[in-house]
Amino acid sequence: MFLSACASPPAVVIAPKPMVVPPMLRPEPPKWSEPNLLSFHDQWKGTPYRLGGLSRNGVDCSGFVYLAYLNIVGDKLPRTVNSQRILGKEIPRNQLKTGDLVFFKTTRTVRHVGIYMGNDRFLHASTKKGVKISSLNNIYWKPRFWFAKRLKNPTAEQNMSIASLVTHVEQQDNL
Repeated sequence: MFLSACASPPAVVIAPKPMVVPPMLRPEPPKWSEPNLLSFHDQWKGTPYRLGGLSRNGVDCSGFVYLAYLNIVGDKLPRTVNSQRILGKEIPRNQLKTGDLVFFKTTRTVRHVGIYMGNDRFLHASTKKGVKISSLNNIYWKPRFWFAKRLKNPTAEQNMSIASLVTHVEQQDNL
């Protein structure tokens, strides 16, 4: 026997398409900010100067800039002052911004580099006092200021060009 019930077909329920809500877009704080540089300084403060050093046992000025750039910005820079000085765009001292590299001539042949923090201060590895913050107006540093450079985050193609420039500069230094 065939039984049929008096019923309407079941209602088809169509689930609404999920609504895609974009995440709240917050502007990323600048990587080269005073708080980031102060935090990096706190980690390295007092680390003694050691030529060629790249650790908390000792670090030189260009090594310190290399490590700061790697840790704060996430990119690699060349390792020496002579290689770092060819990067970026030269900036007049009165237009310095946090994160610009500041270069000094400390003797006829010796060069020094640090990272500008704002308010005429820079973070660097001093040969006498290790990692510290100094003033550009300090009686020692003011007459030795050479120039400043502003770096942008390089693209992979630019990194290849930078690598060839670094090699060229290092070869010139060895002549």
